[in-house]
Amino acid sequence: MSTVTTGKDPRTTDTLDFVAPKADELATLLVGHSRPPRPGALSASMTFGWRAMLKIKHVPEQLFDVTAFPIMMVLMYTYLFGGALAGSVSSYIQFLLPGILVMSVVMITMYTGVSVNTDIEKGVFDRFRTLPIWRPAPMVGYLLGDVVRYLIASAVMLTVGMIIGYRAAGGAVGVLLGVVLLLVFSFSFSWIWTMFGLLLRSEKSVMGVSMMVIFPLTFLSNVFVDPKTMPGWLQAFVNNSPVTHLATAVRELMAGNWPAADIAWTLGWSAVLVVVFGAVTMRLYNRK
Repeated sequence: MSTVTTGKDPRTTDTLDFVAPKADELATLLVGHSRPPRPGALSASMTFGWRAMLKIKHVPEQLFDVTAFPIMMVLMYTYLFGGALAGSVSSYIQFLLPGILVMSVVMITMYTGVSVNTDIEKGVFDRFRTLPIWRPAPMVGYLLGDVVRYLIASAVMLTVGMIIGYRAAGGAVGVLLGVVLLLVFSFSFSWIWTMFGLLLRSEKSVMGVSMMVIFPLTFLSNVFVDPKTMPGWLQAFVNNSPVTHLATAVRELMAGNWPAADIAWTLGWSAVLVVVFGAVTMRLYNRK
């Protein structure tokens, strides 16, 4: 039989009777039922992705970088450079919008590393490592949640672009293919920032290092102008930049063309980024 114990309710002065189960009863409760199946890699990653989305629900200011920032980028660069470089805003927006779309989405990938670093400081990762789940699931979840943010930024920029005169000759299919390619590259590129998020000690450090990498990589590309106007030594760098290949592929897809070489280069860069920085990220994650 179970043992009856008398004690005081800490919230009141009442005397309560507690029933303490016997050892065999506890064993029956704990092991008498079959355990639920271990979550698969996809379901675990999707769960952590949903966790990333819930953060936005509770802190909606996080959407600032995928709404206000893209709008500011499109309007500022279009009206700042349009007349000087192309003679008119309507002409320049046809060249600029796919490039500035690439630039803006690639730039906001760095917030992945900031989110990772913040969770480390809060001690959340200590809990994650104790869970019986696929080990990369928390990292993949961060990136899947951020893909939704990249999609929102793309939709906002395309909407603003069409309002001020952009027209995609490739139609909806060309735009969709361009955005999908951009999302694939951004997912892969984000592994760099997860590595920095695990490696560096504070989110300010992550932001600082991210800016040092992203600004040269995005500005030294064909986002704003044709590389043919640049010095020869700079053309060599720009023409082989992954951002240049991505911007060219997105621009051509939206124009209704099929730039096979640039698409292949972009997918190749994406694979290399995942293999290299994904492996380093998981090594740091398992050891940190």
